[in-house]
Amino acid sequence: MKNASRNCVYLVVLVLCCALAGAAQTETISLTPVDKTEAEKWRNDLRYMAEEMPKFHKNLFHTMTREHFASAVNRLNERIPKLARHQIIVEMARIVAMVGDGHTNIAPTRDPKIGFHILPVKLYFFADGLYVRSATTEQSDLLGAKVLNIGNATTAEAYQKVGELIGRDNEMDIKFFAAFLLTMPEVLHATGLIDDPNEARFVVESAGQTRTVTLKPAGPAAMMPPDTDLSWLPQPGWIDVRDTTRVPTPLWLKDPTNKYWFEYLPSARTLYLQVNQIGNKDDESMQVFTNRLLTFIDSSPVERLALDLRLNRGGNGEFNRPLLRAIIKANKIDQRGKLFVIIGRSSWSAAQFLINNLEDYTNAIFVGEPSGGKRNSYGDSRRITLPNSGMTVRVSTLWWQEDERDRRQWKSPELAAELTFENYRNNVDPALKMALEYVPGKSLTELLAEAAAATDSKMVSERFKQWRANPVNKYVEVGAQLNRLGYELLTKKQVVQAIEVFKLNVAEYPGVSNVYDSLAEAYAVAGNRELAIQNYQRAVELDSKNSAAATALQKLREATSPLKP
Repeated sequence: MKNASRNCVYLVVLVLCCALAGAAQTETISLTPVDKTEAEKWRNDLRYMAEEMPKFHKNLFHTMTREHFASAVNRLNERIPKLARHQIIVEMARIVAMVGDGHTNIAPTRDPKIGFHILPVKLYFFADGLYVRSATTEQSDLLGAKVLNIGNATTAEAYQKVGELIGRDNEMDIKFFAAFLLTMPEVLHATGLIDDPNEARFVVESAGQTRTVTLKPAGPAAMMPPDTDLSWLPQPGWIDVRDTTRVPTPLWLKDPTNKYWFEYLPSARTLYLQVNQIGNKDDESMQVFTNRLLTFIDSSPVERLALDLRLNRGGNGEFNRPLLRAIIKANKIDQRGKLFVIIGRSSWSAAQFLINNLEDYTNAIFVGEPSGGKRNSYGDSRRITLPNSGMTVRVSTLWWQEDERDRRQWKSPELAAELTFENYRNNVDPALKMALEYVPGKSLTELLAEAAAATDSKMVSERFKQWRANPVNKYVEVGAQLNRLGYELLTKKQVVQAIEVFKLNVAEYPGVSNVYDSLAEAYAVAGNRELAIQNYQRAVELDSKNSAAATALQKLREATSPLKP
């Protein structure tokens, strides 16, 4: 989270790797198990990894038991003599990913010592499926094809298999990295998706026709920089599906290598601000930049600000403060409906810190797709270099906690605006478009309160279903809103309507203890002792530390007479 920035160096490395990836056919990937000497070296590396990880991780066993970890290590230790090099690496990555946080990983996308290859296509999980968004000139006929099968599996099955290798804070991290791993033949073979790493069979659909293609490795995989998503940059020898459109490049892809910049959109009276990495530039500090930003806002007819964090994978979180303070100072834009923050699967690490701060201290409306990070998370990874292979294992050394009660897996956008393949092909940015065209409407609480006032409990449920069916509300987390409204209705003696609202919350969050606690309380007020006990019991089952629910449950069970309304 506090990595020094070296974007220029990363860009040079990326371009060099991409040039190599477009070169002639690479050497054959070996299927032969490692020899006895190599097997012992890999066993030593595995042993070293297993010993060092618990020393440096803040809490290595926060999602798994020590026994589960040891068992996985022992199983791989026994199998090593029967495995090829790439299979050993993939299985080690699987063990590290068991830890369950994004800063703990073995990353074929960042470690040149791993040396995996890439197929001649680039994939991306768009809102409407997995598509080939870029390809080498030799495979240009695959541009725009939708991927239906990879080797022996559907894309959904393939996604699940490679997902097990990815260190992640949430599902968006898997969605981000899976697209890269699914183009690495070594990964496809080691996970059982293909039988030979030198030939990967894909089933694709294009122009209404389904066909099977066999792809061969096209060179070494490009290494990704840690703090900015530069995977969208053009590459020598490759063609992007956007290359055929005459529409200008969208702002979010205009200048990914620039850490922070802004552009005024006069027709919309909107200032577009993109921050691609948290940290200072060599020629302009974040403080100087934000001073310049404030001056422009104050002296120009700016009515909206759209802050884009979609390519921001972190950096040094200490540099968030100047930007946060600048936005708070800009009173003319720090208002509901005038400040928009665009987030996505790449918004992670120190960028997540900024998202947290903006949520807490500004009137921002979040647009796009869920972030790749979460409010409370492990971070600040330490590198462990394995003695024989030289491979890097990263482990999280700190626990960043802002609110222990906040168990959200990501920051949800209030306005969902996911990128479809046609959006991408035609250089359309649905997230920025939504921010520019935003018109405020009635909130969910207002809609449900109106329905409750009509004393029709069914209307409450119907209103909610209609609201949730709107794609723009896809990711909105409604737990707090529904809970607050439910208790307001209880206070007004609208018990039946309160129960209906609490039931909606249970349906939305069936694995959360507190929603059952609230529903149980409403049933108790209604005099329904049996359903009150049932729901308090479920609340305690889900969270044994829910003392309020446990106490209420005990009192109800001990009661000798039925509750009165």
